[in-house]
Amino acid sequence: MRLAAALATCRGLWRSVRVYHFDRAHHRAMDALHRRWVRPGDLVFDIGAHVGDRTSSFRRLGARVVALEPQAGPAFVLRLLHGRDRQVTLLRAAAGAREGEITLNINSANPTVSTASHDFVRAADGAAGWEGQVWDETARVPLVTLDGLIARFGRPAFVKIDVEGYEDEVLAGLGEALPALSFEFTTIARDVAGRCVERLGALGDYRFNVSPGESQTLAFAEPVDGAAILAYLAALPHEANSGDVYAFLEDSRGVR
Repeated sequence: MRLAAALATCRGLWRSVRVYHFDRAHHRAMDALHRRWVRPGDLVFDIGAHVGDRTSSFRRLGARVVALEPQAGPAFVLRLLHGRDRQVTLLRAAAGAREGEITLNINSANPTVSTASHDFVRAADGAAGWEGQVWDETARVPLVTLDGLIARFGRPAFVKIDVEGYEDEVLAGLGEALPALSFEFTTIARDVAGRCVERLGALGDYRFNVSPGESQTLAFAEPVDGAAILAYLAALPHEANSGDVYAFLEDSRGVR
Protein backbone atom coordinates (compact mmCIF):
# COMPACT_ATOMS: atom_id res chain seq x y z
CA MET A 1 0.00 0.00 0.00
CA ARG A 2 2.83 2.41 0.82
CA LEU A 3 4.46 1.70 -2.57
CA ALA A 4 1.17 2.34 -4.35
CA ALA A 5 0.75 5.62 -2.48
CA ALA A 6 4.32 6.65 -3.32
CA LEU A 7 3.77 5.96 -7.02
CA ALA A 8 0.49 7.86 -6.94
CA THR A 9 2.25 10.81 -5.30
CA CYS A 10 4.95 10.83 -7.98
CA ARG A 11 2.32 10.89 -10.72
CA GLY A 12 0.41 13.66 -8.92
CA LEU A 13 3.55 15.75 -8.42
CA TRP A 14 4.57 15.40 -12.05
CA ARG A 15 1.10 16.52 -13.09
CA SER A 16 1.41 19.59 -10.83
CA VAL A 17 4.88 20.44 -12.14
CA ARG A 18 3.67 20.12 -15.73
CA VAL A 19 0.57 22.27 -15.13
CA TYR A 20 2.11 24.96 -12.94
CA HIS A 21 5.66 25.32 -14.26
CA PHE A 22 5.51 24.79 -18.03
CA ASP A 23 2.95 27.43 -19.06
CA ARG A 24 4.80 30.68 -19.75
CA ALA A 25 1.64 32.64 -20.55
CA HIS A 26 0.29 31.64 -17.15
CA HIS A 27 3.56 32.78 -15.56
CA ARG A 28 3.30 36.20 -17.21
CA ALA A 29 -0.28 36.65 -16.01
CA MET A 30 0.65 35.55 -12.48
CA ASP A 31 3.60 37.91 -12.35
CA ALA A 32 1.48 40.81 -13.57
CA LEU A 33 -1.04 40.17 -10.80
CA HIS A 34 1.56 39.78 -8.05
CA ARG A 35 3.37 42.91 -9.24
CA ARG A 36 0.53 44.97 -7.77
CA TRP A 37 1.82 44.13 -4.30
CA VAL A 38 5.34 42.72 -4.63
CA ARG A 39 8.48 44.72 -5.43
CA PRO A 40 12.16 43.78 -5.73
CA GLY A 41 13.66 43.24 -2.30
CA ASP A 42 10.29 42.63 -0.59
CA LEU A 43 9.82 39.73 1.80
CA VAL A 44 7.00 37.33 0.88
CA PHE A 45 5.61 34.33 2.77
CA ASP A 46 4.32 31.46 0.59
CA ILE A 47 2.11 29.40 2.92
CA GLY A 48 1.28 26.08 1.28
CA ALA A 49 3.91 26.36 -1.42
CA HIS A 50 3.18 22.93 -2.97
CA VAL A 51 5.53 22.67 -6.01
CA GLY A 52 6.56 26.31 -5.85
CA ASP A 53 4.91 28.03 -8.80
CA ARG A 54 4.02 31.06 -6.65
CA THR A 55 7.48 31.05 -5.08
CA SER A 56 8.91 31.13 -8.60
CA SER A 57 6.69 34.09 -9.47
CA PHE A 58 7.77 36.03 -6.37
CA ARG A 59 11.42 35.33 -7.22
CA ARG A 60 10.95 36.52 -10.81
CA LEU A 61 9.73 39.77 -9.28
CA GLY A 62 12.88 40.00 -7.15
CA ALA A 63 11.34 39.20 -3.77
CA ARG A 64 12.85 37.19 -0.94
CA VAL A 65 10.62 34.23 -0.09
CA VAL A 66 9.93 32.09 2.96
CA ALA A 67 8.09 29.04 1.60
CA LEU A 68 6.23 26.57 3.83
CA GLU A 69 5.31 23.09 2.61
CA PRO A 70 4.69 20.23 5.07
CA GLN A 71 4.43 17.33 2.58
CA ALA A 72 7.51 15.27 1.78
CA GLY A 73 6.93 14.99 -1.98
CA PRO A 74 6.24 18.66 -2.75
CA ALA A 75 9.00 19.69 -0.33
CA PHE A 76 11.43 17.58 -2.37
CA VAL A 77 10.32 19.34 -5.57
CA LEU A 78 10.78 22.72 -3.85
CA ARG A 79 14.33 21.77 -2.87
CA LEU A 80 15.10 20.79 -6.47
CA LEU A 81 13.76 24.08 -7.82
CA HIS A 82 14.77 26.53 -5.12
CA GLY A 83 17.10 24.76 -2.72
CA ARG A 84 20.22 26.56 -3.98
CA ASP A 85 18.60 29.99 -4.07
CA ARG A 86 19.84 32.03 -1.11
CA GLN A 87 16.83 34.31 -1.42
CA VAL A 88 14.44 31.41 -0.68
CA THR A 89 14.04 29.84 2.75
CA LEU A 90 12.27 26.47 2.68
CA LEU A 91 10.47 25.26 5.80
CA ARG A 92 8.94 21.79 6.12
CA ALA A 93 5.97 22.93 8.23
CA ALA A 94 2.31 23.92 8.19
CA ALA A 95 0.92 27.19 9.54
CA GLY A 96 -1.98 27.56 11.94
CA ALA A 97 -3.38 29.30 15.00
CA ARG A 98 -0.71 28.07 17.41
CA GLU A 99 2.69 26.43 17.37
CA GLY A 100 3.15 22.70 17.88
CA GLU A 101 2.21 19.76 15.66
CA ILE A 102 -0.82 18.86 13.58
CA THR A 103 -2.12 15.89 11.60
CA LEU A 104 -2.04 16.42 7.85
CA ASN A 105 -4.55 14.52 5.70
CA ILE A 106 -2.63 13.49 2.59
CA ASN A 107 -4.16 12.82 -0.80
CA SER A 108 -1.48 10.62 -2.35
CA ALA A 109 -2.81 10.82 -5.89
CA ASN A 110 -3.44 14.58 -5.76
CA PRO A 111 -1.09 16.14 -3.19
CA THR A 112 -2.22 19.66 -4.08
CA VAL A 113 -5.41 19.10 -2.02
CA SER A 114 -3.78 17.60 1.06
CA THR A 115 -5.07 19.47 4.08
CA ALA A 116 -4.93 19.87 7.84
CA SER A 117 -8.68 20.51 7.86
CA HIS A 118 -10.82 17.47 8.68
CA ASP A 119 -13.91 19.57 7.87
CA PHE A 120 -12.57 20.12 4.35
CA VAL A 121 -12.17 16.37 3.81
CA ARG A 122 -15.75 15.80 5.00
CA ALA A 123 -17.07 18.60 2.76
CA ALA A 124 -15.38 17.06 -0.29
CA ASP A 125 -16.94 13.65 0.37
CA GLY A 126 -19.68 13.23 -2.23
CA ALA A 127 -19.39 16.80 -3.55
CA ALA A 128 -19.75 17.31 -7.29
CA GLY A 129 -16.36 17.76 -8.91
CA TRP A 130 -14.57 16.03 -6.06
CA GLU A 131 -15.41 12.47 -7.06
CA GLY A 132 -12.54 10.05 -6.59
CA GLN A 133 -10.56 12.26 -4.22
CA VAL A 134 -9.23 10.13 -1.37
CA TRP A 135 -7.19 11.27 1.61
CA ASP A 136 -5.52 7.93 2.19
CA GLU A 137 -2.63 8.79 4.52
CA THR A 138 -1.87 11.02 7.47
CA ALA A 139 1.32 12.52 8.84
CA ARG A 140 2.22 14.55 11.90
CA VAL A 141 3.93 17.78 10.85
CA PRO A 142 5.32 20.84 12.65
CA LEU A 143 2.92 23.76 13.05
CA VAL A 144 4.06 27.39 13.11
CA THR A 145 2.21 30.72 13.18
CA LEU A 146 2.43 33.81 11.01
CA ASP A 147 3.35 35.78 14.11
CA GLY A 148 6.19 33.35 14.76
CA LEU A 149 7.41 33.65 11.18
CA ILE A 150 7.32 37.44 11.43
CA ALA A 151 9.33 37.34 14.67
CA ARG A 152 11.90 35.10 12.96
CA PHE A 153 12.13 36.54 9.44
CA GLY A 154 10.58 40.01 9.54
CA ARG A 155 7.35 41.64 8.40
CA PRO A 156 6.34 40.53 4.89
CA ALA A 157 5.00 42.82 2.18
CA PHE A 158 2.76 40.01 0.97
CA VAL A 159 1.55 36.62 2.22
CA LYS A 160 0.02 33.97 -0.03
CA ILE A 161 -2.09 31.34 1.78
CA ASP A 162 -3.31 28.22 -0.03
CA VAL A 163 -3.94 25.39 2.43
CA GLU A 164 -7.21 23.74 1.36
CA GLY A 165 -9.78 24.88 3.88
CA TYR A 166 -7.34 25.76 6.67
CA GLU A 167 -6.85 29.39 5.67
CA ASP A 168 -8.88 30.74 8.60
CA GLU A 169 -6.65 28.89 11.06
CA VAL A 170 -3.57 30.37 9.41
CA LEU A 171 -4.99 33.88 9.84
CA ALA A 172 -5.91 33.10 13.44
CA GLY A 173 -2.16 32.95 14.03
CA LEU A 174 -1.70 36.54 12.84
CA GLY A 175 -1.93 39.35 15.36
CA GLU A 176 -1.21 42.41 13.20
CA ALA A 177 -2.38 43.91 9.93
CA LEU A 178 -0.03 43.24 7.01
CA PRO A 179 0.09 45.33 3.82
CA ALA A 180 -1.35 42.67 1.51
CA LEU A 181 -2.14 38.97 1.30
CA SER A 182 -4.16 36.39 -0.57
CA PHE A 183 -6.07 33.35 0.60
CA GLU A 184 -7.68 30.57 -1.38
CA PHE A 185 -11.42 29.99 -1.27
CA THR A 186 -13.35 26.89 -2.31
CA THR A 187 -17.07 26.56 -2.97
CA ILE A 188 -17.24 23.49 -0.72
CA ALA A 189 -15.94 25.54 2.23
CA ARG A 190 -17.27 29.09 1.79
CA ASP A 191 -17.58 29.49 5.56
CA VAL A 192 -13.78 29.40 5.77
CA ALA A 193 -13.56 32.45 3.50
CA GLY A 194 -16.13 34.19 5.67
CA ARG A 195 -14.01 33.67 8.75
CA CYS A 196 -10.93 34.91 6.88
CA VAL A 197 -12.68 38.14 5.89
CA GLU A 198 -13.96 38.58 9.44
CA ARG A 199 -10.48 38.09 10.90
CA LEU A 200 -8.92 40.56 8.50
CA GLY A 201 -11.62 43.10 9.30
CA ALA A 202 -10.66 42.83 12.96
CA LEU A 203 -7.00 43.47 12.13
CA GLY A 204 -7.26 46.46 9.82
CA ASP A 205 -9.13 48.48 7.21
CA TYR A 206 -8.80 46.00 4.37
CA ARG A 207 -10.15 46.23 0.86
CA PHE A 208 -10.64 43.17 -1.32
CA ASN A 209 -10.65 41.73 -4.81
CA VAL A 210 -10.89 38.18 -6.11
CA SER A 211 -9.29 36.09 -8.83
CA PRO A 212 -11.53 33.19 -9.96
CA GLY A 213 -9.87 29.82 -10.49
CA GLU A 214 -6.40 30.08 -12.01
CA SER A 215 -7.38 33.05 -14.18
CA GLN A 216 -4.83 35.43 -12.58
CA THR A 217 -7.26 38.26 -13.30
CA LEU A 218 -9.31 40.33 -10.85
CA ALA A 219 -13.09 40.19 -10.92
CA PHE A 220 -13.68 43.78 -9.72
CA ALA A 221 -12.44 46.86 -11.55
CA GLU A 222 -12.04 48.61 -8.17
CA PRO A 223 -11.41 47.22 -4.67
CA VAL A 224 -14.52 46.37 -2.63
CA ASP A 225 -15.32 45.94 1.05
CA GLY A 226 -15.69 42.69 2.95
CA ALA A 227 -19.46 42.53 2.55
CA ALA A 228 -19.18 42.80 -1.23
CA ILE A 229 -16.55 40.10 -1.48
CA LEU A 230 -18.63 37.74 0.66
CA ALA A 231 -21.71 38.42 -1.47
CA TYR A 232 -19.65 37.59 -4.58
CA LEU A 233 -18.43 34.31 -3.08
CA ALA A 234 -21.93 33.36 -1.90
CA ALA A 235 -23.34 33.88 -5.41
CA LEU A 236 -20.72 31.74 -7.16
CA PRO A 237 -22.02 28.47 -8.61
CA HIS A 238 -20.63 25.33 -7.05
CA GLU A 239 -18.83 24.57 -10.33
CA ALA A 240 -16.61 27.65 -9.87
CA ASN A 241 -14.74 25.46 -7.38
CA SER A 242 -11.98 27.78 -6.16
CA GLY A 243 -9.93 30.93 -6.54
CA ASP A 244 -8.03 33.48 -4.50
CA VAL A 245 -9.22 36.46 -2.49
CA TYR A 246 -6.77 39.37 -2.36
CA ALA A 247 -6.84 41.65 0.69
CA PHE A 248 -4.87 44.84 1.09
CA LEU A 249 -4.84 47.88 3.33
CA GLU A 250 -6.22 51.15 1.99
CA ASP A 251 -2.76 52.70 1.71
CA SER A 252 -1.10 49.61 0.19
CA ARG A 253 0.12 49.27 -3.39
CA GLY A 254 -3.01 47.40 -4.45
CA VAL A 255 -5.15 50.57 -4.41
CA ARG A 256 -4.15 52.66 -7.40
